[in-house]
Amino acid sequence: MEAHSGLSAKIVEEAGFKGIWASGLAISATLGVRDCNEASWTQVLDAVEFMRDASTLPILLDGDSGFGDFNIVRRLILKLEQRGINGVCIEDKLYPKRNSFIECDQKVCDADSFTGKIKAAKDTQKDNDFCVVARLEGFIVGLPFEQVMERAHMYADAGADAILVHSKRTDAEQILAFTDIWDRPTPLVVVPTTYNSTPTDVFAKAGVSLAIWANHNLRTSITAMQDTCRQIYQAQSTLKASENIASVKEVFRLTDMEELAAAEKHYLSGSGAE
Repeated sequence: MEAHSGLSAKIVEEAGFKGIWASGLAISATLGVRDCNEASWTQVLDAVEFMRDASTLPILLDGDSGFGDFNIVRRLILKLEQRGINGVCIEDKLYPKRNSFIECDQKVCDADSFTGKIKAAKDTQKDNDFCVVARLEGFIVGLPFEQVMERAHMYADAGADAILVHSKRTDAEQILAFTDIWDRPTPLVVVPTTYNSTPTDVFAKAGVSLAIWANHNLRTSITAMQDTCRQIYQAQSTLKASENIASVKEVFRLTDMEELAAAEKHYLSGSGAE
């Protein structure tokens, strides 16, 4: 499940999900910028570090196209491991990337240069459990099916720990056609943002290992904030809006104020401060 902050990461964990997708779209949007690499990769790392502090779940970072060439990817892996992040997903788009659902001239990079990024990431990692996921954008840009599959084979053979096959169709036919002939042991990942009417057990039976709900917390929070702002502005009162607003007490619970109170008793009581 998508998260974009320490608070949302904690909510994802409490809901029962087994992992966190640190969404580039969501992190960018919360910073008020577009999902076009307008937020620097170090700013993204800062956001993910708060998420790591707030949750014990594995975190997979949406690493866009790697924020540059193979050398930037190496630096990225080093810094992610230092922060305890468990994996990164990089896509075979040109840098700077454009969100897959933006109506513009979407372009993929040269497949050979992208395999170089995968190899650089795998050669750099020190933690054997760190995961590098290769994201296929071929269906997004309209490449023929055979070319998309050829790229998937190249990325798997280069050492990718999983292949994310992406589609913006409203049905899952592209995805299921891909899974039907996938012939590598490399696990498959899907992001059913637009084809969300397909039950997840269909993907499981097709051999998909992971489904990512990529931006739903961001989109939910936008609607909730817009409604609350509108209601309070129009009524000049929180009476009606308060029906859907978390209590301040809940904010304190999620940010673990009880721990601070206990720590104060432990460290400050009898301190003899003058």
